[in-house]
Amino acid sequence: MALAETKQTWTDWDSRLKKAVGIANVPTLLLVLVQMTGAPRWLEPPYAPRRGRGLDDNDSGGLPKETQDEIRTAAFQAIRAWHNGASLAWPDPSPSMLAHMLSVSMGEDVSEDYGDIIKAELSGTSFDQHPVNAPESFRALIIGAGMSGICAAIRLQAAGIPFDIVEKDGDFGGTWRENTYPGAGVDTPNHLYSYSFAQYDWSHYFALRDELYDYFRTVATDYGLSEHTAFHTKVKRASYDTDSHDWQVQITGPDGTETRRYGAIFSAVGVLNIPKVPPIKGLETFSGRSFHTAEWPDDVDLTGKRVGIVGNGASAMQVVPAIAGQVSHLTIFARSKQWAAPFPKFRQPVPDAIRWLIQEVPLYQKWYRQRLAWTFNDRVHGSLQRDPEWEDSGRAINPTNESHRKFFTDYVKEELGDRQDLLDKVLPDYPPFGKRMLLDNGWFRTVAREDVTLVDEHLKEVRGSTLVAGDGSEHEVDVLILGTGFHATELLASLDVVGRDGQALREVWNDDDARAYLGTTVPGFPNLFTLLGPNIGLGHGGSVITPVEAQINYVMDLLEKAFARGARAVEVREDVHDDYNRRVDHAHDNMVWTHPGMENWYRNSKGRVVAITPWRHDDFWRMTREADLGDYELDTP
Repeated sequence: MALAETKQTWTDWDSRLKKAVGIANVPTLLLVLVQMTGAPRWLEPPYAPRRGRGLDDNDSGGLPKETQDEIRTAAFQAIRAWHNGASLAWPDPSPSMLAHMLSVSMGEDVSEDYGDIIKAELSGTSFDQHPVNAPESFRALIIGAGMSGICAAIRLQAAGIPFDIVEKDGDFGGTWRENTYPGAGVDTPNHLYSYSFAQYDWSHYFALRDELYDYFRTVATDYGLSEHTAFHTKVKRASYDTDSHDWQVQITGPDGTETRRYGAIFSAVGVLNIPKVPPIKGLETFSGRSFHTAEWPDDVDLTGKRVGIVGNGASAMQVVPAIAGQVSHLTIFARSKQWAAPFPKFRQPVPDAIRWLIQEVPLYQKWYRQRLAWTFNDRVHGSLQRDPEWEDSGRAINPTNESHRKFFTDYVKEELGDRQDLLDKVLPDYPPFGKRMLLDNGWFRTVAREDVTLVDEHLKEVRGSTLVAGDGSEHEVDVLILGTGFHATELLASLDVVGRDGQALREVWNDDDARAYLGTTVPGFPNLFTLLGPNIGLGHGGSVITPVEAQINYVMDLLEKAFARGARAVEVREDVHDDYNRRVDHAHDNMVWTHPGMENWYRNSKGRVVAITPWRHDDFWRMTREADLGDYELDTP
């Protein structure tokens, strides 16, 4: 039956609800309905959704229209009753039940222990905020005002701990302030790529740069962080003083350099913020304009120009389709090949009715976010493990990975259309997910255009306006764009940090071999906390905000317990640190990212995975839920 009319007079709220429920995501409505009515029958056939395909939201649940209509009608009535004052019939399901509910909604198995993180997210306790009794005169420094720095500041503010933020640029936003290239956007749905405690009225399912920038600036403004922040300011040097049990920090700003003391330092400088420019012979002789995607000039006009772009990673894959129709000819130097998944919600606006529903019915927003979390954060994690029984052909690491290869290969062929001659130039010969899976925003269709030339070679040399590829072919361009990525393994490379024994962190990490306990603390460096530090980034997808929130929760719990013991600083024990990193390396050894068939930006010069985590989100969340002081040496005055 269709969504039922009621005999009562429609209010504006009722009308808007009817419209929203009529187009809402059925698997999400089902979960809302179960909690609002307390009726478990909605989890059984014929209402149980079928498994969605790929990264699609599966809005219909794969159910017949009659079944969808029945669910929508019941959900409308339940939400309307809740709005009119009815309590949730099932307000607090157990973690195991929550995992079961998500399993039914997804149409696939979700492990029972995943219910813990679902419960925390639904209850609003995943990001803890409560006062902390810090020692007198204790003050924290946050280096960086991007996503991690904003998050740390909000938690310190809630704790009542004084803090300062220093930011090298002129505003909040970090990555989303700096990267302004055409097509810049997020490859994780923004209803998930957002703080658990600060939602937003997103206009698109996958926001572009301007909206993301506005989000982080809005959150920072709402929490009054500007009064704590010094912009156009850098940390020149930070050294730990064992006598005073704090950090001496040299800070350089518009008014010169000064030295301040801080009880703790939160490094929030990010990972993808130092552009990598490969050593290309003659690059400095290029006769036109040349720039890295992260340093896109405000005044550049590509209209009618012959443009060359080096690279085919995430930045290049976003830029190329965005400018292809504007330039006269586009030449792409793509030495390596990338897997890219279908992108069902690419550039799709969120309907006004759904934006309203998300704002008005928090339970819908929370369950919608949980479905996204499973799809983008953790669904694929199990398929990234090497199967020792699998005959490794170099193309796949297990049967599921092989099926992914077939699916993505078929997709690429379909996208290329009648340009199958390009297949060998774009189809990777390494296992899917060996590099971070990109989302296809039209890349394959773009390289098949007549006004695009794909050169599957590196850019060997620049001679004026002539670009010479590794195969000796020459290409004339007016503008040269470097989409060559970032120094992702050289963490904190922009800072001079000296620890308790006078050793520089750069030396401890041997430049590109960074290690930290839980990606957060390093022996010899008391009260230095590296947000988005070693092995925190994500290779299997999802929102990096989730582990950063977990890191900050952990640090605050650690400090609170240390303060209660009369300590001003904590330093992780070396054996604890080393054992953890052995487990990280062992886990990576059994995963696709260490497969010898390709290179990726996750690995350092020795082949060790430095940038990303081997853990599932809920595993890391569980590791960081409570700090154990037994893992630390306490620095007590």
